[in-house]
Amino acid sequence: MIYTLRHVTTYTYAKPVSFARCSLRLKPAEGEGQSVIESVVTIDPSPATAVIRRDTFGIETVGITLDAPHTRFRVEALSKVRVERAPPPAPESGRGWEAARTAAIASRDLGADAPVHFLFPSARVPLLPDVTDYARKSFSPGRSAYGAAFDLMTRIRADFRFDAKATDVHTPLSEAFALRAGVCQDFAHVMIAGLRGMGLPAAYVSGYLRTIPPAGRPRLRGADASHAWVAVWCGDGWLGLDPTNGIGVRDDHIVVARGRDYGDVAPIDGIVSGSGKQKLKVEVDVIPQDEAEALALVG
Repeated sequence: MIYTLRHVTTYTYAKPVSFARCSLRLKPAEGEGQSVIESVVTIDPSPATAVIRRDTFGIETVGITLDAPHTRFRVEALSKVRVERAPPPAPESGRGWEAARTAAIASRDLGADAPVHFLFPSARVPLLPDVTDYARKSFSPGRSAYGAAFDLMTRIRADFRFDAKATDVHTPLSEAFALRAGVCQDFAHVMIAGLRGMGLPAAYVSGYLRTIPPAGRPRLRGADASHAWVAVWCGDGWLGLDPTNGIGVRDDHIVVARGRDYGDVAPIDGIVSGSGKQKLKVEVDVIPQDEAEALALVG
């Protein structure tokens, strides 16, 4: 499947911003069944400096500075991506979770995808006894690592309520877990905490999920959203699981970045000087090639 992705972020400030320094993580990732055909990021106003680098986790990050006064900051990322992944394995297949845990600890790999980076607590995903106890119910002795993780995913999907008003981007993991409610970020953080509590490496994945408009209804421009899910290391590599939807990751998921938690993969973060109150607007479109061609013919 080939997708056209459009992600537009617009900040409007009550007072002129005299200086800003930001990090942008908007280019889709390469590998694991995904390839980037093209990707362009447009920034307005134009930055004074722009430096592209790859961080510890292999995420392409653009560091920019803005030094001219402005009351509006707009970033548009346009990409075309091919996604062709193998079907997920059977839920109870693969290495036992105890063996996977031992292999993760013994691994000497320090590369971007090394399991050791994703074993320990991180800023937004502390290890909480209550969350570990919740996860433990899925980890019976001898069960496969993927089977246990899949079961944990389906339990979170059943026990937690998707509610965009229950939490915000700064809500602590402990609060989201107590509420049993939140958004994809919260679902992913809870699942990661549970997996790490049981000794399995788990990563936070940011990206997009293809959405299908209701039958007979047109696709609304800007109506899609960014998404988050989990990658779990099962002893022989990484496998994606989406606790918000209770499904394994396939061709409907487009990966942008993988890190320890949301803080590592935020699409845009940074500091501004003198903004006063600010408004944020985000528009996302995830359009499969066949729909894009149909829209072009209609246009």
